[in-house]
Amino acid sequence: MNHTKHNPLLNRLRKGRVMFLLLIFVIVSGWCYVDSSIETGPYNLVYPTNFGNRVNIPADNPTTKQGVYLGRMLFYETKLSSNNKLSCSSCHQQDKAFTDGRAFSPGVDGILTPRNSMSLVNLLWARKFFWDGRANGLEEQAMTPLTSPHEMGQSLTTSAQKLTQATNYPTLFKLVYGDEKITGDRIVKAISQFERTLISANSRYDQYLRGAYQPTPDELKGMELFNTMPHPEKGIRGANCSHCHGGPKTYMELFHNNGLDSLPKDSGMEILTRLPADRGRFKVPTLRNIAFTAPYMHDGRFKTLEEVVDHYSEHIEQSASLSSFLQGESNEPGGKRLKLLPVEKKQLIAFLNMLTDSTFITNPAFSDPHLLSTKNKKH
Repeated sequence: MNHTKHNPLLNRLRKGRVMFLLLIFVIVSGWCYVDSSIETGPYNLVYPTNFGNRVNIPADNPTTKQGVYLGRMLFYETKLSSNNKLSCSSCHQQDKAFTDGRAFSPGVDGILTPRNSMSLVNLLWARKFFWDGRANGLEEQAMTPLTSPHEMGQSLTTSAQKLTQATNYPTLFKLVYGDEKITGDRIVKAISQFERTLISANSRYDQYLRGAYQPTPDELKGMELFNTMPHPEKGIRGANCSHCHGGPKTYMELFHNNGLDSLPKDSGMEILTRLPADRGRFKVPTLRNIAFTAPYMHDGRFKTLEEVVDHYSEHIEQSASLSSFLQGESNEPGGKRLKLLPVEKKQLIAFLNMLTDSTFITNPAFSDPHLLSTKNKKH
C-alpha cells in the first residue's frame, strides 16, 4: 500500500520543491537572455577620419552597447504601433539602405505619408531631420513617426505600458537605465542610440579614397563630372553636383529648391518659416547607397537614377526660390540648361553606383534581432 500520497507533510514538501524549481526556471529564463547575450559598456563608433568628428550625441544620451541593443530591439518592435503590425523598420528596411522602395508609405490607418521615407544612414553627423528640417536631433526625429496618427499611431505612454507587459523589456531597460521603468523618453533615446550606429563607410568610393580600389574609366570620369562646375568658355564640362553632395559623406546639411516645380505643390520649409524664399526648399539627402533608395526626391517622382540625372541636365524649373547653385549652370556657352551628353550621364551614374556599400545593407548588427531570436527558439 502506498502511504506517501496520504502524507500531507510529504505532499507539501513535494509541492514546495516543484514551486521552487519553477521559480528558479522563471528567474533564469528572464535573466540569462540578457546576461549571456548582451555586451555592456561604451559603444565604439567606428568611422573614417575623413568623415570628421563633428558628431551629434546629446550629453544625456551617451551611446552604450546595451543601449544600442535595446534600440535595435525597439527599431524592429511592432508593439510600438497601434495595430501591432508596424515598426520603424516598416518604412526603413535594411536591404533598401533603410528606405522602403515606395514614393509614400502607408501608416497604421492605411493613409500614405505626405513625403518619401528618407534613408537612415550616417545620422551621427546630422543635426536637422526630415525633408523640411523640423526636428532638431535624432531623439526628436524618432518621436514623430512613433506618435503620428497616420504613421505608427500610438502615444509613447501606451507604448511604454505595452513594453512593460512584454517579456524581457523590463530587464533590458534596467540593464540600460538602471531600473525597470519604461518611459517614452527612454524608448526614443534607445532608438536614437541604435540609429547613430548606422554608419556606411565601405563603398567602392570609400575604398578608392583609402587607396584600396581602382575605379573604372567610366567611374573616374563620372567622379570628375560630379566634382566639376561647367565652364564652357574654358572648355570645362561638369555635372555641378558637389556644391550640395560634396565631401566623403556625399552630404552637407543644406536645404535647397532643386527646380522640381515652378509652383510646388509641397511648399517645403516655407510651411515652417512662412518665408517665400523657402518655398520648395527641402533637405539635400545623402547619395550613399543611392542605387538602393529609389524612388527619388521628397515626393518619389523619379523611379530611376537616369530620370534624376535627366532632371538636372534638362528639366530644372525656374522660380524665385531656386537654389543659386542651379541658376545659369550650363555646359553650353550662354545655355540655360546643364546639357550633359548621353555618355556623360552614363559616366555620372557609374560614379553614383560606386557609392553602394554592400556591407551596410547586409551588416548583421543592423538586422532584425527578433528574427534571430525566433530562429534560435526553433533550434
